[in-house]
Amino acid sequence: MKRPYVSAFTLLELMITLAIVAVLAVFAVPSYRSHVARTHRVDAASALFRAAQFVEGVASDGIAALPPGLDQAPQFGSAVYRLRVLAADDANGGYSIEAAPDELGPMRDDACGIFTLDATGMRSNKNVAVGSAPLTAQCWGTG
Repeated sequence: MKRPYVSAFTLLELMITLAIVAVLAVFAVPSYRSHVARTHRVDAASALFRAAQFVEGVASDGIAALPPGLDQAPQFGSAVYRLRVLAADDANGGYSIEAAPDELGPMRDDACGIFTLDATGMRSNKNVAVGSAPLTAQCWGTG
């Protein structure tokens, strides 16, 4: 009697495949997470520029709050950053806008912390937990 030919994976082949997948995952997951964080930071920076255009357009009205859609980043969907207009003083040129990570969002523990843009064009970051932040150029995507 002849046995029918059966094709299957051996245990060795399966273990080699799992080892390759594990090595790829070790490198891919952190890279993916850093890409997502960088994307959220760029979105927060662009939201600040949109809000600054709005504030400068209605500067004579003395705007105190941003309208819905301009008060968060991303503009649509669930907020990752919340934007607000800060009071005018001598140093900020008339207004200052900050984008703070949402308390329950994925960027709440980000090293860049709070993004700030003022009327003079000065960009900065402040990390409340640590007291400082990485270089502004790294956080704003220009470095």
